[in-house]
Formats: sequence, C-alpha cells, structure tokens
Amino acid sequence: MRTGRYLKGRTQRQSTELSFLQLAAGMARWGDRILTALLSILLLVILAYASFALWDTWRIYDSAGIDEDLLRYKPQLNLVEEGDGFAELLQINPEVCAWLTVEDTHIDYPVVQGEDNAKYVNTDVYGEFSLSGSIFLDYRNAGDFTDSYSLLYGHHMEGGVMFGELAQFLKQDYFDEHPTGTLLLPNRACRIEIFACLQTDAYDTQVFYPGNLSEGELNQFLERIKEDSAQYREIGVSSQDRVIALSTCSDTSTNARTVVFGRLIEISNMEGGAMGE
Repeated sequence: MRTGRYLKGRTQRQSTELSFLQLAAGMARWGDRILTALLSILLLVILAYASFALWDTWRIYDSAGIDEDLLRYKPQLNLVEEGDGFAELLQINPEVCAWLTVEDTHIDYPVVQGEDNAKYVNTDVYGEFSLSGSIFLDYRNAGDFTDSYSLLYGHHMEGGVMFGELAQFLKQDYFDEHPTGTLLLPNRACRIEIFACLQTDAYDTQVFYPGNLSEGELNQFLERIKEDSAQYREIGVSSQDRVIALSTCSDTSTNARTVVFGRLIEISNMEGGAMGE
C-alpha cells in the first residue's frame, strides 16, 4: 500500500513537473517570438529613420544649390542698366535687393534683406522654410549697397553650396585664383575685387557692425583687416572705397566665422548677357 501511494505520488509530481516544464518551454518560445518581433520592429524603425535622415540631408543640400529655375531669373546686364533687370525676381520676392556671383565658384545667388537678421536664416528666396536659408544682407545696411561697409551672410553648407566655399579662401592657392566677383543691383552693376580673408568669432563687434562708417572708422577697420587676415591682397583699398564682406560659419567652432572682404567698383559698358556666366 505504501509503495503504491509512493509511486502514485511520484507519478503526480513528475506529471506536474512535466506540465511546468512544458509551460515554461511554451512561454520561452513565445518570449523568443515577442523578442524577435520587437527586434524586427526596432530594426525597421532604425532603417526608416536612417532613410529619412538621408532623404532630409539630400533635400537640404539640394535646396541649397542654385537651381536652374531660379538661375533663369538672374538679371541681364543690359536690363540692369535700363533699370528693368529685377522685375521677375521682385515678383518672386520683393525683398530681393541684389544678385551675388563670385567668379569660378558655386556662389551665384540672389540676395535678400529682411527686417532683421533672423528672417532668412531658415527661409529661402521663395519665402518658404529651408534649413539652408538664403544669402542675405544685414538689416542695418542700406539695401542699395551705398554704405561704406556692407555685410552679407550665408550658411556654410557642404558641397560648396551657399557660402560653403568661403573657407577655401583661407588657402593661398584658392585665394590667388579667385580674385573677383560681381554684384548686380536693380539700377547698376558692381565688380567685387576680393582683397582679404579673415577668421574671427561671431562676437567681433568691428566685423559684425556694418553701416555707413566714417572715413576714420573705415580706415581703422581696413588696417585691422590687413593685420589680422589669413590671406591678403594689396589692391590699394582705402577709406574712400565701399567694402563688402561675405560671412559664414567656420568648420572649427560654432562661434568661429570666415569672412571674405572685397572692394565694390561700379562698372558699365560691359558686354551684354548675365554677368558671372
């Protein structure tokens, strides 16, 4: 009797243990399935995010480049001289004030001017949101570039778009090979004679305080540029000239800026066609 009860109890325990092991095995299989599903979902999320990041990066840099549609509106010199070269651009955006070209670079863009320096940081010439923004004139400057010192801003974008190529002017060879640009205005055209490239920080009150400087102020500023520039070309620039600066962020620091300086020389009697082509 005792042996029978013992065997019966042992069998029940074995059955219970077997049921528990089967339950545990079943739970483990479900756990594996759930873990596999979660990992698959996580991988899909990572893949989707990576795909979006690549697309978004492409979209940013694609929008930063000068597109053929916009290039069609680049003013013709003969129309500029007649005072009608900016009619189509002004229909797109009445805050367009110029067209900037630096010869043999990707810098070939319309210039806008907002009521402050924040408006066009992330707004394109069409007035739409864009991380690459626009090339814009400091809001403190006269929109017709009659100030003795005018300052332009643009993002440092990879691939040489927007003001991404300004950092190249820190190199002697590049600086020597790119001495000129053009600035088309609604009623006249100016040649830009590039004479310096300077690295500074965003808090440089002398560089980042444009306007109609007095002869003494401009002369002092020109002396400082000559002394501190990474690259400098002697062209005889003086306090009687009008100076233009192109500024962008540097690679080395979020507060560092690369600034290229040029002298504006009004030009006329040039051959027809869009300048800078």
